[in-house]
Amino acid sequence: MSTRYPTLPSMRPTVLTVLHRTTYRYSTLVDTAQHLATIRPISTAAQEVLQHAERIEPEPSYLHSRVDTFGNEVVYFALNTPHESLQVTSETTVRLRARWTHFDPEVTEPWENVANMTQYRAGATFVPETEFCFASPYIALHPLFRAYALESFPPGMPVAQGAIDLMHRIHDEFEYLQTTTDFDTQALHAFTLRSGVCQDFAQVMIGCLRSIGIPARYVSGYLRTIPLPGHARLLGADASHAWVSAWCPGTGWIDLDPTNDVLADRDHVTLAYGRDYSDVSLLRGMILGGGAHAVDVSVSVMEL
Repeated sequence: MSTRYPTLPSMRPTVLTVLHRTTYRYSTLVDTAQHLATIRPISTAAQEVLQHAERIEPEPSYLHSRVDTFGNEVVYFALNTPHESLQVTSETTVRLRARWTHFDPEVTEPWENVANMTQYRAGATFVPETEFCFASPYIALHPLFRAYALESFPPGMPVAQGAIDLMHRIHDEFEYLQTTTDFDTQALHAFTLRSGVCQDFAQVMIGCLRSIGIPARYVSGYLRTIPLPGHARLLGADASHAWVSAWCPGTGWIDLDPTNDVLADRDHVTLAYGRDYSDVSLLRGMILGGGAHAVDVSVSVMEL
């Protein structure tokens, strides 16, 4: 089993700026609207948010932000005047540090030990990561997922090494196609199709990990638009992206991108964490009126 992961030419921090614009155009006027937006990237041990600004047009009648149960900052806004379009623009600058300079997946905990930690036992110490072991709106726990995962997790396999092998297999055996799935496609359906986009690749891998008791969460974010010299352009650039975070006791959460077959590092800007896409969709809400709509999304991630 291969344990390849990215090696970058320099370990110095990378500063990236993200410009993300989403525009909705409606066929008839929207009388009133209420929206939730996940557009403010979080700070992590590997990512420092240096600057963030956002613009919502038309100007909201009401705007409020809160931190959700997963630690993401979610913006709620209301539009109480008629409008024929909505545009949300965010611009963020982050500093990313290299994550994997001293990482050895072969010395992580055996996967069975991790799965045992997440099993309920009366009087046992609560493990917070357990909340990412259960089914979620788009990801079922299913025997098909379990059987597929166990090919990468024979007895005694170090959990990170098995997760990396699972990532390799999904990347090699699934086809990246933008026409076979939608935003609300269930992970099990994408698994049977063996195709989809980054959201589907991530949710399939999460379903596999959870089905054998490994905590796994969904990560939304962005990819560097222009690759480093000598590196191939990553699939999913110029749009929002998604990958997987798997829990390895003693190491912490490790981020794996099955769409591109790499560990997420200084090309990846983390926006939010959740159980699946339904927790971290960029913009969701309710509108009164509007008729049909067209949406246009543009993303640019550049190094400063």
